[in-house]
Amino acid sequence: MHTSILHKFLVLFIIAFSFSGNAQVLRKRTTLLMGGRFDITIVANDTASAEKNIDAVIAEITRIENLISDWKPDSQVSEVNQNAGIRPVKVDREVFELTQRAIKLSEITNGGFDVSFAAMDRIWKFDGSMTEMPSAEAIKKSVEKVGYKNIILDSVQSTIFLKLKGMKIGFGALGEGYATDKCRMMMLSKGIKAGIINGSGDMSTWGKQPNGEPWKIGITNPFNTEKLLAVVPLGQEAVTTSGSYEKFVIFNGKRYSHIINPATGYPATGLCSVTVFGPDAETANGLSTSMMVLGQKEGLLLLRKYPDYSCLMITDNGKVIKSKNFKIKKFKTKF
Repeated sequence: MHTSILHKFLVLFIIAFSFSGNAQVLRKRTTLLMGGRFDITIVANDTASAEKNIDAVIAEITRIENLISDWKPDSQVSEVNQNAGIRPVKVDREVFELTQRAIKLSEITNGGFDVSFAAMDRIWKFDGSMTEMPSAEAIKKSVEKVGYKNIILDSVQSTIFLKLKGMKIGFGALGEGYATDKCRMMMLSKGIKAGIINGSGDMSTWGKQPNGEPWKIGITNPFNTEKLLAVVPLGQEAVTTSGSYEKFVIFNGKRYSHIINPATGYPATGLCSVTVFGPDAETANGLSTSMMVLGQKEGLLLLRKYPDYSCLMITDNGKVIKSKNFKIKKFKTKF
């Protein structure tokens, strides 16, 4: 169920100006963190301050990565996974609470999202090598170690215990959004009034561009990346896109996404992409991933439980569906 972020789907428009008397500079840096690309944009009073705060953002993301990345053998999450079926593992409150929120989302989606998806066998191949669907038996077996109900949390001891040997938790669908939110909070506490933290498409924004204009996101047509579907202004909010338009297989005329339903082992079908807007990137990413799995009808029902969030969906056949509270009214509804 790992979320593939379509970088081509979200185009960031930044126009930087400086004003005499109230000069602000915009500095941007790109780096690789948490297994993906981070673009960090900071607006500050001078270049030295902007660069110093970009350094602070990178340090914070690195700290979070060292706590929660399941591919780092010495992270706390890796220790939890290594002790699956053996013993509870004490973790920092931050890791415990992130796991709590992930389990809550797993419950709300009835397993459409599942933080224990990391134990899933990778039997589906999306590199062109698959010639036939896996057997029903193989698909069932691929998810036998997946199940958020087998995660035992002890709030008093701050421990996480995975009941089954071979179980794993992972934050591939929440971690980058969580990191961008944490960094935005840190920058606001330091008095940095504007910026963007973009973690592989999980984007947290705040403030305005130096010319006083809002940050703007262009949502690209996935079937023709030269064209935009909509341009959306952003204030202090977040946007994430989950999609499958670059990684999928077709069997018997049906399109199967590389985003796997952790409850069934079968790939998601029906939606090509889901873009979610709202206050924080962690929740937006969890929702966009879940909605890809749940599909159009169930996905929109899920979103109703989160009234501060809105979405734009694109179906496999190119139809555009928006939630009722989506702020941009005029855009193409069919490609």
